[in-house]
Amino acid sequence: MTIRSFSAKPIAATLLACLTSSILYAQDDTTGYTAPRTEWGHPELRGVWNFSSSIPMQRPTALGDREFYTLEEVMAQEQARMAREASGVELTDIIGGAIGGYNDFWIETNPLDYNLRTSLIVEPANGRLPPLVDGAPVATGGLGPDSPGERPVRFAVGGVGKDGPEDRGLSERCLLGFNSVPPFEPSLYNNNVQLFQTEDHVVIFNEMIHESRIVPMDNRPYIPEQVTQWTGDSRGRWDGDTLVVETRNFNDKTQSFSGVGVSANKLLVERFTRIGADRVDYQFTVQDDRAFTEPVTVLIPMFRADGDLFEYACHEGNYGLVNVLRGARVEEGTWDHENNRAVR
Repeated sequence: MTIRSFSAKPIAATLLACLTSSILYAQDDTTGYTAPRTEWGHPELRGVWNFSSSIPMQRPTALGDREFYTLEEVMAQEQARMAREASGVELTDIIGGAIGGYNDFWIETNPLDYNLRTSLIVEPANGRLPPLVDGAPVATGGLGPDSPGERPVRFAVGGVGKDGPEDRGLSERCLLGFNSVPPFEPSLYNNNVQLFQTEDHVVIFNEMIHESRIVPMDNRPYIPEQVTQWTGDSRGRWDGDTLVVETRNFNDKTQSFSGVGVSANKLLVERFTRIGADRVDYQFTVQDDRAFTEPVTVLIPMFRADGDLFEYACHEGNYGLVNVLRGARVEEGTWDHENNRAVR
């Protein structure tokens, strides 16, 4: 139901023929658009939306303050990508793929339409993450070797060791998805969110780990600050035609943003604005004075996806994690094969 980056020669020519019209469509003026209304008179946001993107989170430093690419530059980039795929070169070959890893078929590298921005970060104006606060914790995982660090592991992918499940990342333990921790942002795949609306609630349902945030749209107070949660405590309101969701009371077991900080200090403000029949702009601001010296604001276009969301069955925690830990015991010589258990 989502757009994939297929490595298929027969479709390359067809995609290229559609490229110019697709990009031009994405640049249509939407300033006069009025969102349809629900039965309660609120802007209609219900549906499944895809937030895939090939735009980097941070602007390449060589581009300086350039906020947008030209249409010709984007077309050239897309033609180069199609030529690469038609020749059989996988994206994973370029980013250091290995046997047993994903090929391009599984990776969502393009949005459903095209974006001329040079970065998803819109504030600071340079499109880059602001300087870190002195002493802000920084930790990033990955698909390669384990990262240095200690428990609790706050990043999503990878781990710091294999002594126990607590050494592994949040997505490997099926606690949170790697693209769905509030705020959600584009990643390898499953970049889908479904929005539900009633008269007095909104539900933000991410495909990854089927995470649902139920957002009251009234003036009820937040839960006591000492009560913290993985995805925080959210309250919503309407600012004109924009749904604004403010979330606080995160626990300290995730990061503020982009591998930095501890979420217990984070205030997250998300804005959902319907700007076209098939497009919702998702903008979020992360404010954490123990992580960054100034707030970070990101803008991600989301496009309507045809179809339904199905359960995301996270088997890493069911099977993969057991095998990772068992393999580590075999490697260190502490696995009793006869009795199928670790020994010391």
